[in-house]
Amino acid sequence: MNIRNILRPLAGLALAAAGAQAAQAACYIVYAADKQVVYRAQTPPVDMSRQLHETLPLLVPGGAMVFSLDSGACEFELNRLPVAGSGRASLMPASMRARRAPRG
Repeated sequence: MNIRNILRPLAGLALAAAGAQAAQAACYIVYAADKQVVYRAQTPPVDMSRQLHETLPLLVPGGAMVFSLDSGACEFELNRLPVAGSGRASLMPASMRARRAPRG
């Protein structure tokens, strides 16, 4: 058995793993309904394991979120999101936090 035949699949897996990590956004910008920027940071303002149409309207009704791989847009962070309770999770009812978006 040739060592190259063994290393090729491993190299492919390593490249795939590196590509999957690069798929994360570097900057999240949230616009309110009046098109004013209310949030800009390198961390998402909502639970990204859920679908955006489920989470963003609870945080900013009528708003929109844009994310980019360019972190230059997030040089100066901004957070003008409404505060409710002790954190973002408190904006969602417990019943919505328990469910997850379907995978697949």
